[in-house]
Amino acid sequence: MKIIVQRVRMEGEEYRVIRPARPLTNGALYDDGRHYAMYVDRVDGRRIGTLWLLAARSPRSLTYLPMRSTPPAPGINPDLDREERCPDRPLDLVLAHHSLQFPPSRWKRLRARITAGSPPHELRTASVPDADLPADEDIDYRALNFHENRDALHQRVHAETLFLTGSAAAFREPARHFFAVAKEGPVAAARSLYISGACNYHVCRLFYWPHLDPGGGQDIHVEYCPPWTR
Repeated sequence: MKIIVQRVRMEGEEYRVIRPARPLTNGALYDDGRHYAMYVDRVDGRRIGTLWLLAARSPRSLTYLPMRSTPPAPGINPDLDREERCPDRPLDLVLAHHSLQFPPSRWKRLRARITAGSPPHELRTASVPDADLPADEDIDYRALNFHENRDALHQRVHAETLFLTGSAAAFREPARHFFAVAKEGPVAAARSLYISGACNYHVCRLFYWPHLDPGGGQDIHVEYCPPWTR
């Protein structure tokens, strides 16, 4: 996939940021107060999964997925949710290897530097080998269930952005959920009744502890949604 690579020097540190060259049109992320809800179609589901795999291979980079600008997914009201009477807050997503020790408090200024005007950038083509994507049966769940599992993702929200920080394995293993939803979703939606957010009427994956830090945070729910923009 085509990506943009930008380097920004700020406060004595140089940061390398990777993001998709073409905006995500059918990939959105919301905080609904119970969990983080992600909606993807087939194309952007695969693109997002690829970016997670790329984050696993890029420990010295921040992987930035601008998702707040995506038009609201069907059934989502970013202003007021009818059932919960609270907003479904749209969020961007940043994936960062824990060795970077990137402080989220710097993100708002860094984001302004890479998005304002026409900042310098490199257009590249990124690819990851098929072997990077683990199958469900390849994952050692017993190891993940150990209390001292170091391959969990740590969450923090700052400047309308969900930060997920962890090891290469912490990004690589959940990436399979995006590819599974992108593969199974279109077939299910074409053959049966599709109701967004309704149990048994959509294709989704949920990742939670042990993939997420057991000390806090919310589950991440990835749901297939037929393309809502063209």
